[in-house]
Amino acid sequence: MTGFNGLGLHLGNLSRLSDARTRSISPENFTGEPGKGGMATEGTGASPARSLGQGWKVSPSIDVAPGATTVLADIDGPGALQHIWATIRGGRWRFLIVRIYWDNAANPSVECPIGDFFANGWERYAHVNSLAVCVNPGRAFNCYWEMPFRKHCRVTLTNLDEVETRIYYQIDYTLTDVPADAAYFHASFRRSNPLAYKTDHTIIDGITGKGHYVGTYMAWGSNNTGWWGEGEIKFFMDGDGQFPTICGTGTEDYFCGAYNFDVGICEPEKPHAYSEFSTPYAGLCQVIRPDGIYKSQQRFGMYRWHIMDPVRFDKGLRVTIQALGWRPDKERRYLPLQDDLASVAFWYQTLPHAPLKPLPDRDYLEVI
Repeated sequence: MTGFNGLGLHLGNLSRLSDARTRSISPENFTGEPGKGGMATEGTGASPARSLGQGWKVSPSIDVAPGATTVLADIDGPGALQHIWATIRGGRWRFLIVRIYWDNAANPSVECPIGDFFANGWERYAHVNSLAVCVNPGRAFNCYWEMPFRKHCRVTLTNLDEVETRIYYQIDYTLTDVPADAAYFHASFRRSNPLAYKTDHTIIDGITGKGHYVGTYMAWGSNNTGWWGEGEIKFFMDGDGQFPTICGTGTEDYFCGAYNFDVGICEPEKPHAYSEFSTPYAGLCQVIRPDGIYKSQQRFGMYRWHIMDPVRFDKGLRVTIQALGWRPDKERRYLPLQDDLASVAFWYQTLPHAPLKPLPDRDYLEVI
């Protein structure tokens, strides 16, 4: 395990030495090779550096043409990705698709729009301050999910937009032995827009194999007035039938809030208002208020990382969530909602994995 120590350090083992080798890929070193950084003589920074020359930020970024796919990282293992930083100029985040392939697999284990992958699904900056994902001023995406691989890793970015996109990025990784019980990181995007009446939104299904579920991000667009988060999340594990093993008690409860995320419900001296928060493990990181509190077209971004409480499964997993509000009558009945729900499921599992459900087409992905 000493070699694996280079994969995930924390304060408890930060002083321990390791034989792991640190590497980093960026437009200033596309291969991550030792002693090969900052050698570019042409690139997106060539003009600003024209009086300084080689070694002076000649290639800080790359441009991705409309419809093109570019390889951001191509790494021979064993090792692990430890940190991904990126920022985008030009192009829409929902139209920029990140894919990650492990050990020369034909199908990606990660397939997700870049904004949603970093808990910013509405193509508008939201500050995120968590252990797994940080999004910082101005619009800097950071991911700290540990992603081990044994043979090979390939990271790509596809531009579905009609305009050229410039991406600045850095992928920090380690080359080290990987224990036999280390699983592979996965992430999959889903959208229901609108959610069909009296149906559940599927966050993920089709998972087969052994692993553990580690996180959910949701970009939730409310198409009704009033509160929208009475629905329950359900984890169907290892052959569960009609009823799940784990059933939550409400949307805001699952995302580690309470009472509509509204401070005015429990503290009458305060006005009704959604309260954004961002913590290491959960957050309501974004509230878009075009019409004010409880009005139509409210949009929300929420994350819940199961870092301390992973949901472990032996054979398979399916996760769903309901969209549920209140009917405006005196009988206090629930109202099934037809909202715009986009989600990303994050989990680790053994390979080979079942192919991810393909992304919808560009028009269905679009944030309007």
